[in-house]
Amino acid sequence: MRHQPVHPVLVVIAHGSRDPRHAATVHALVRRLRSLRPGLRVETGFLDFNIPSVNGVLESLAAEGVQDVVTQPLLLTRAFHAKSDIPAVLRAAPARLRIRQAEVLGPSPLLTAALERRLYEAGLGPADKSSTGVVLASAGSSDPEAIAVIAEIAREWRHTGWCAVRPAFASASLPRTQDAVRELRALGCARVAVAPYVLAPGYLPDRIARGAAEADVLADVLGPAPEVARVLLERYDQARLPALAAVGA
Repeated sequence: MRHQPVHPVLVVIAHGSRDPRHAATVHALVRRLRSLRPGLRVETGFLDFNIPSVNGVLESLAAEGVQDVVTQPLLLTRAFHAKSDIPAVLRAAPARLRIRQAEVLGPSPLLTAALERRLYEAGLGPADKSSTGVVLASAGSSDPEAIAVIAEIAREWRHTGWCAVRPAFASASLPRTQDAVRELRALGCARVAVAPYVLAPGYLPDRIARGAAEADVLADVLGPAPEVARVLLERYDQARLPALAAVGA
Protein backbone atom coordinates (compact mmCIF):
# COMPACT_ATOMS: atom_id res chain seq x y z
CA MET A 1 0.00 0.00 0.00
CA ARG A 2 1.36 3.42 -0.94
CA HIS A 3 1.95 6.18 1.57
CA GLN A 4 -1.08 8.45 1.81
CA PRO A 5 -0.57 11.72 -0.12
CA VAL A 6 -0.49 14.91 1.93
CA HIS A 7 -3.12 16.49 -0.32
CA PRO A 8 -6.18 14.89 -1.92
CA VAL A 9 -5.49 13.31 -5.28
CA LEU A 10 -6.86 15.41 -8.12
CA VAL A 11 -8.82 13.39 -10.69
CA VAL A 12 -9.46 15.39 -13.84
CA ILE A 13 -12.64 14.19 -15.55
CA ALA A 14 -12.76 14.73 -19.31
CA HIS A 15 -15.65 13.93 -21.60
CA GLY A 16 -13.68 11.86 -24.09
CA SER A 17 -13.97 11.73 -27.87
CA ARG A 18 -13.37 9.52 -30.87
CA ASP A 19 -11.16 12.35 -32.14
CA PRO A 20 -7.59 11.62 -30.95
CA ARG A 21 -6.87 15.35 -30.70
CA HIS A 22 -9.23 15.54 -27.72
CA ALA A 23 -7.32 13.15 -25.45
CA ALA A 24 -3.97 14.57 -26.59
CA THR A 25 -5.09 18.06 -25.58
CA VAL A 26 -6.42 16.87 -22.22
CA HIS A 27 -3.10 15.16 -21.46
CA ALA A 28 -1.19 18.30 -22.48
CA LEU A 29 -3.31 20.36 -20.08
CA VAL A 30 -2.69 17.88 -17.26
CA ARG A 31 1.06 18.03 -17.91
CA ARG A 32 0.95 21.81 -17.58
CA LEU A 33 -1.07 21.44 -14.38
CA ARG A 34 1.54 19.10 -12.90
CA SER A 35 4.30 21.54 -13.84
CA LEU A 36 2.54 24.31 -11.90
CA ARG A 37 2.23 22.18 -8.75
CA PRO A 38 4.81 19.38 -8.84
CA GLY A 39 3.85 17.88 -5.49
CA LEU A 40 0.23 17.28 -6.44
CA ARG A 41 -0.79 13.88 -7.74
CA VAL A 42 -3.05 14.28 -10.77
CA GLU A 43 -4.88 11.48 -12.57
CA THR A 44 -7.06 11.67 -15.66
CA GLY A 45 -10.27 9.76 -16.36
CA PHE A 46 -12.70 9.89 -19.28
CA LEU A 47 -16.48 9.57 -19.28
CA ASP A 48 -16.60 7.97 -22.71
CA PHE A 49 -14.58 6.83 -25.74
CA ASN A 50 -11.12 7.01 -24.11
CA ILE A 51 -9.29 5.14 -21.37
CA PRO A 52 -8.80 5.07 -18.50
CA SER A 53 -12.41 5.50 -17.48
CA VAL A 54 -13.31 7.58 -14.45
CA ASN A 55 -14.53 4.43 -12.69
CA GLY A 56 -11.27 2.67 -13.46
CA VAL A 57 -9.18 5.50 -12.05
CA LEU A 58 -11.22 5.70 -8.85
CA GLU A 59 -11.12 1.94 -8.32
CA SER A 60 -7.35 1.92 -8.80
CA LEU A 61 -6.91 4.72 -6.27
CA ALA A 62 -9.08 2.91 -3.74
CA ALA A 63 -7.08 -0.29 -4.27
CA GLU A 64 -3.89 1.65 -3.50
CA GLY A 65 -5.35 2.84 -0.22
CA VAL A 66 -5.98 6.43 -1.27
CA GLN A 67 -8.77 7.97 0.79
CA ASP A 68 -9.20 11.59 -0.28
CA VAL A 69 -9.97 12.63 -3.84
CA VAL A 70 -11.05 15.85 -5.51
CA THR A 71 -12.67 15.34 -8.91
CA GLN A 72 -12.46 18.20 -11.39
CA PRO A 73 -14.84 18.22 -14.35
CA LEU A 74 -13.16 19.57 -17.47
CA LEU A 75 -16.28 21.57 -18.25
CA LEU A 76 -16.77 25.27 -18.85
CA THR A 77 -20.43 25.47 -17.77
CA ARG A 78 -22.78 23.68 -15.40
CA ALA A 79 -24.87 21.74 -17.86
CA PHE A 80 -26.01 18.11 -18.15
CA HIS A 81 -22.62 16.46 -17.66
CA ALA A 82 -21.88 18.43 -14.50
CA LYS A 83 -25.37 18.09 -13.06
CA SER A 84 -26.15 14.48 -13.97
CA ASP A 85 -23.47 12.34 -15.66
CA ILE A 86 -20.56 13.02 -13.35
CA PRO A 87 -22.51 12.81 -10.06
CA ALA A 88 -23.89 9.45 -11.24
CA VAL A 89 -20.38 8.15 -11.92
CA LEU A 90 -19.16 9.36 -8.54
CA ARG A 91 -22.05 7.70 -6.71
CA ALA A 92 -20.79 4.38 -8.08
CA ALA A 93 -17.23 4.97 -6.81
CA PRO A 94 -15.70 2.74 -4.10
CA ALA A 95 -17.21 3.59 -0.73
CA ARG A 96 -13.84 3.99 0.97
CA LEU A 97 -13.04 7.08 -1.10
CA ARG A 98 -13.90 10.51 0.27
CA ILE A 99 -14.72 12.40 -2.91
CA ARG A 100 -15.36 16.10 -3.33
CA GLN A 101 -16.46 17.36 -6.74
CA ALA A 102 -14.93 20.69 -7.68
CA GLU A 103 -16.92 23.34 -9.53
CA VAL A 104 -16.78 23.60 -13.30
CA LEU A 105 -14.10 25.88 -14.69
CA GLY A 106 -16.21 28.78 -15.89
CA PRO A 107 -16.90 31.54 -15.68
CA SER A 108 -13.52 32.93 -14.65
CA PRO A 109 -11.47 36.02 -15.54
CA LEU A 110 -8.60 33.64 -16.20
CA LEU A 111 -10.59 31.95 -18.95
CA THR A 112 -11.32 35.32 -20.52
CA ALA A 113 -7.59 36.00 -20.40
CA ALA A 114 -7.00 32.65 -22.11
CA LEU A 115 -9.47 33.59 -24.86
CA GLU A 116 -7.55 36.82 -25.46
CA ARG A 117 -4.26 34.90 -25.45
CA ARG A 118 -5.57 32.69 -28.24
CA LEU A 119 -6.80 35.69 -30.23
CA TYR A 120 -3.43 37.40 -29.94
CA GLU A 121 -1.66 34.20 -30.94
CA ALA A 122 -3.90 34.15 -34.03
CA GLY A 123 -2.63 37.56 -35.10
CA LEU A 124 -4.60 40.22 -33.26
CA GLY A 125 -3.09 42.72 -30.84
CA PRO A 126 -4.42 44.97 -28.08
CA ALA A 127 -4.54 47.88 -30.54
CA ASP A 128 -7.04 45.93 -32.68
CA LYS A 129 -9.65 45.55 -29.96
CA SER A 130 -11.71 48.67 -30.60
CA SER A 131 -12.18 47.81 -34.29
CA THR A 132 -12.68 44.04 -33.89
CA GLY A 133 -15.92 42.21 -33.20
CA VAL A 134 -15.57 38.87 -31.45
CA VAL A 135 -17.78 35.80 -31.67
CA LEU A 136 -17.63 33.88 -28.41
CA ALA A 137 -18.34 30.44 -29.85
CA SER A 138 -19.24 27.68 -27.43
CA ALA A 139 -20.31 24.08 -27.97
CA GLY A 140 -23.89 24.86 -26.98
CA SER A 141 -26.34 23.33 -24.54
CA SER A 142 -30.05 22.82 -23.98
CA ASP A 143 -29.55 23.95 -20.38
CA PRO A 144 -30.75 27.56 -19.99
CA GLU A 145 -28.33 28.17 -17.11
CA ALA A 146 -25.36 27.30 -19.31
CA ILE A 147 -26.65 29.48 -22.16
CA ALA A 148 -27.17 32.42 -19.79
CA VAL A 149 -23.60 32.09 -18.52
CA ILE A 150 -22.19 32.29 -22.06
CA ALA A 151 -24.29 35.36 -22.81
CA GLU A 152 -23.09 37.04 -19.60
CA ILE A 153 -19.45 36.30 -20.42
CA ALA A 154 -19.94 37.93 -23.81
CA ARG A 155 -21.52 41.02 -22.23
CA GLU A 156 -18.72 41.42 -19.70
CA TRP A 157 -15.98 40.79 -22.27
CA ARG A 158 -17.41 43.55 -24.48
CA HIS A 159 -16.64 46.05 -21.72
CA THR A 160 -12.88 45.34 -21.97
CA GLY A 161 -12.59 47.29 -25.22
CA TRP A 162 -13.74 45.09 -28.11
CA CYS A 163 -15.92 46.65 -30.81
CA ALA A 164 -18.62 44.09 -29.93
CA VAL A 165 -18.87 40.54 -28.59
CA ARG A 166 -21.61 38.12 -29.55
CA PRO A 167 -22.22 34.60 -28.23
CA ALA A 168 -22.75 31.72 -30.65
CA PHE A 169 -23.33 28.00 -30.30
CA ALA A 170 -22.31 24.94 -32.31
CA SER A 171 -25.35 22.90 -31.22
CA ALA A 172 -28.64 22.98 -29.30
CA SER A 173 -28.91 26.78 -29.24
CA LEU A 174 -28.84 29.76 -31.56
CA PRO A 175 -27.25 31.77 -33.10
CA ARG A 176 -24.71 29.71 -35.01
CA THR A 177 -21.17 30.99 -35.45
CA GLN A 178 -21.66 32.06 -39.07
CA ASP A 179 -24.75 34.08 -38.16
CA ALA A 180 -22.92 35.89 -35.36
CA VAL A 181 -20.05 36.67 -37.77
CA ARG A 182 -22.51 38.25 -40.22
CA GLU A 183 -24.19 40.23 -37.44
CA LEU A 184 -20.86 41.75 -36.42
CA ARG A 185 -20.13 42.63 -40.05
CA ALA A 186 -23.51 44.35 -40.22
CA LEU A 187 -22.68 46.33 -37.07
CA GLY A 188 -19.70 47.82 -38.88
CA CYS A 189 -16.82 46.12 -37.08
CA ALA A 190 -13.70 46.49 -39.25
CA ARG A 191 -12.73 42.88 -38.63
CA VAL A 192 -14.39 39.86 -37.06
CA ALA A 193 -12.67 37.21 -34.95
CA VAL A 194 -14.01 33.91 -33.67
CA ALA A 195 -12.88 32.78 -30.23
CA PRO A 196 -13.83 29.15 -29.52
CA TYR A 197 -14.87 28.81 -25.89
CA VAL A 198 -14.03 25.12 -25.87
CA LEU A 199 -11.26 23.16 -24.20
CA ALA A 200 -10.22 20.64 -26.82
CA PRO A 201 -10.62 19.85 -30.53
CA GLY A 202 -13.41 17.60 -31.72
CA TYR A 203 -16.66 17.46 -33.66
CA LEU A 204 -18.28 20.63 -32.29
CA PRO A 205 -15.09 22.74 -32.39
CA ASP A 206 -14.72 21.68 -36.02
CA ARG A 207 -18.27 22.92 -36.62
CA ILE A 208 -17.29 26.24 -35.03
CA ALA A 209 -14.29 26.44 -37.38
CA ARG A 210 -16.50 25.86 -40.41
CA GLY A 211 -18.85 28.59 -39.19
CA ALA A 212 -15.87 30.96 -38.98
CA ALA A 213 -15.19 30.73 -42.73
CA GLU A 214 -16.23 34.36 -43.29
CA ALA A 215 -14.35 35.70 -40.26
CA ASP A 216 -10.95 37.39 -40.47
CA VAL A 217 -9.44 35.55 -37.52
CA LEU A 218 -10.08 32.14 -35.98
CA ALA A 219 -8.41 31.49 -32.63
CA ASP A 220 -7.39 28.08 -31.39
CA VAL A 221 -9.25 26.18 -28.67
CA LEU A 222 -8.29 26.99 -25.08
CA GLY A 223 -6.43 23.69 -24.68
CA PRO A 224 -3.42 23.70 -22.34
CA ALA A 225 -3.27 27.48 -21.94
CA PRO A 226 -1.56 28.35 -18.64
CA GLU A 227 -4.64 30.27 -17.52
CA VAL A 228 -6.77 27.14 -17.85
CA ALA A 229 -4.33 25.18 -15.69
CA ARG A 230 -4.45 27.94 -13.08
CA VAL A 231 -8.26 27.79 -13.00
CA LEU A 232 -8.01 24.04 -12.44
CA LEU A 233 -5.79 24.61 -9.43
CA GLU A 234 -8.12 27.30 -8.08
CA ARG A 235 -11.10 24.95 -8.29
CA TYR A 236 -9.10 22.15 -6.67
CA ASP A 237 -8.08 24.39 -3.77
CA GLN A 238 -11.66 25.60 -3.29
CA ALA A 239 -12.93 22.03 -3.20
CA ARG A 240 -10.41 20.87 -0.61
CA LEU A 241 -10.87 23.87 1.73
CA PRO A 242 -13.59 22.19 3.85
CA ALA A 243 -11.25 19.28 4.54
CA LEU A 244 -8.44 21.66 5.46
CA ALA A 245 -10.72 23.55 7.85
CA ALA A 246 -11.76 20.28 9.49
CA VAL A 247 -8.19 19.46 10.45
CA GLY A 248 -7.26 23.04 11.31
CA ALA A 249 -4.92 23.43 8.36
